[in-house]
Amino acid sequence: MTATGFESQTADLAQLSARSRRRTLCEQAGFDFSSNDYLGLARSPILAVAAREALDRFVPVGSGGSRLLRGNNAEHEALEAEAATFFGCERALWFASGFAANSTLFSTLPQEGDLVLHDELIHASAHEGLRIGRAEFVSVVHNRAEAFDDSIQRWRTAGGTGRAWVAVESLYSMDGDVAPLDDLINICDRHDAVLVIDEAHATGVFGPDGRGLAAHLEGRDNVITLRTCGKALGCEGALVCGPAVIADFLVNRGRGFIFSTAPSPLMAAIVRASLGLLQSAPELRNALWQRIRLAEKLFAPLGATVNGTQILPLIIGDDARTMALAAKIQDAGFDVRGIRPPTVPAGTARLRITMTNNVSEEQIIALADLLAELDLTN
Repeated sequence: MTATGFESQTADLAQLSARSRRRTLCEQAGFDFSSNDYLGLARSPILAVAAREALDRFVPVGSGGSRLLRGNNAEHEALEAEAATFFGCERALWFASGFAANSTLFSTLPQEGDLVLHDELIHASAHEGLRIGRAEFVSVVHNRAEAFDDSIQRWRTAGGTGRAWVAVESLYSMDGDVAPLDDLINICDRHDAVLVIDEAHATGVFGPDGRGLAAHLEGRDNVITLRTCGKALGCEGALVCGPAVIADFLVNRGRGFIFSTAPSPLMAAIVRASLGLLQSAPELRNALWQRIRLAEKLFAPLGATVNGTQILPLIIGDDARTMALAAKIQDAGFDVRGIRPPTVPAGTARLRITMTNNVSEEQIIALADLLAELDLTN
């Protein structure tokens, strides 16, 4: 039954259905080839023990308020201190989610008169922050470092006098490709620009001890990184890492931080344990990389895009066909999801296949056999 007064929303949903773009929620089922739980830590017994131990020492489940109004807990501060040491930045600030961190960062830090140049495939949370922020922003062709350079020069020539900000992901979540970070930092150095790197999908998987693809850039005064805790770390929340003045400014001016109830202190304790695992259990990353190499060997001949990462998209193109294939694969017991516009560009609907430690090598081989049986090209 259509609720009176919501006719426009009902019509919009009908249009989405007609275009095979209507989203629905479904329960977890089948072998995990879709999650971002790359190291398999979300159900880790070690993190479960860490949670029980934290409860035993009376770490509260809820914070009771924003961090500026009694919600600040010793576990929050311990996590931020340990994260700053682990990642090599001057200070880290913890948010309840990557979306909250990204949107707050971009709506707060760039000022009026500044210019934010963002990769065209940057996360939606960054777009949301830019939309409500003060700075001008422009989209730049994906993974083209020289395009950032050209855009900054054009802006300066046209009279731009503020600061330039370059916003990228180190590892793109839907394509599985990697940003040219070294070229980008050279451009930022030349133009006195700030490089903001979203390490959401690289943290825990790449770099020494899982410190990410930007580990060698951390600690510079013109680099800010975002490290989500809900992917390879198996928890939730996100850490903004960078110069101390950046964290202090977000505490004082970031509305998404100031007016939000602080994240759970219990979760902060669990994230601390997860960071410890990155250092003490390299076998987790080794196991993941064995799966990645096997998947590359098996899925590349079937049309999957291989970029040397844990994300292997298989571009189908048509929205309806993509979702029909995803349904067949799920019915066979493999949790592979179809991704459609606007999450990805029009005409590039895809099966997003991810490698995690939640699946065995035998299950990877079985999925490859199934994909080979399906007609993926017509």
